[in-house]
Parts: sequence; structure tokens; C-alpha cells
Amino acid sequence: MSIWWSLHLRREAASVPLARRLLLGTMETAGVDPDISYDLSVALSEACANAVEHGGAAGPDGPSEAYRVTAYLDGEKCCIEVADSGPGFPDQCAAAPLAPVAAPAPSLSAEHGRGLCLIEQLADHVHFRNRPGHGAVVSFDKILKWREGALLRVP
Repeated sequence: MSIWWSLHLRREAASVPLARRLLLGTMETAGVDPDISYDLSVALSEACANAVEHGGAAGPDGPSEAYRVTAYLDGEKCCIEVADSGPGFPDQCAAAPLAPVAAPAPSLSAEHGRGLCLIEQLADHVHFRNRPGHGAVVSFDKILKWREGALLRVP
């Protein structure tokens, strides 16, 4: 068995805990180890907060007011993607628009900019990319550990 869901959320601060609670509830119901669930929920919160803060771009119909969160749990891992329609990552090389980029290291005194680095620390694999003309995408996954008797546990 696997679980897959996708949300289209408004770019409002209140959407971040909504996405986090849905992910935590899904993993709790499936039987994922609480430490893994926590790591993924923090990473998701950071990705959503970035989409809320940076994910809007003025288009022909005005600024984008939404972003998308997609999560997939199977017997082995959880994959999460957060996509927005903002200007994309600033360090992205124009010559290679789909190549993954590394999160820039924030200074120790920075009040912002630590979210992408935190995602890299909490997940097993992370990709930051731009979709030319369509915004930024943060994708990450983590190998799952299961509680005894979990619904999706691989034998």
C-alpha cells in the first residue's frame, strides 16, 4: 500500500501548519517512526514557509496566490515536493535551468536563509531547481523507519 496526496495552498502563513499537520497525521496513521515524521515535518514547514514568502510572481492575471505541496509515502521512503510560481532561486545558472542548485550557506548572524540548509540536513536527498517561467521547486525524500505493526511497513 502507498499514500499519495497533493495540496494547492494559498500563500498565507496559516497554510504552513496545515500542510505540516496533514503530513504528520498521514505518517502517524501509516505507522512511521516519530523521529522520521518530525524531521520531515520540519523540512516541509521550511519549504512551505519559503513558498509563502518568496513564491509569488506577477503574471498576466496579477500575483500568484498559491503553491503546491505533493507527498508520497510508500514502503521504503517519503518523497515531498513544494512548488511555487515565484522568481526561482537566485543562484540558478541560466545556462542550465533544470540543474539542481545547492542551498547558499547563510552567515551565522543571518535572521533569514537557514531554511534550505535545514532541509538539506533533515532529508536524505534534496533538489532545488527552477522551472523557467514557472517558479521554484524544492524536492526532498527520506528513507522511512516504521513502528511495530505499521500499516505500510515493508516485510
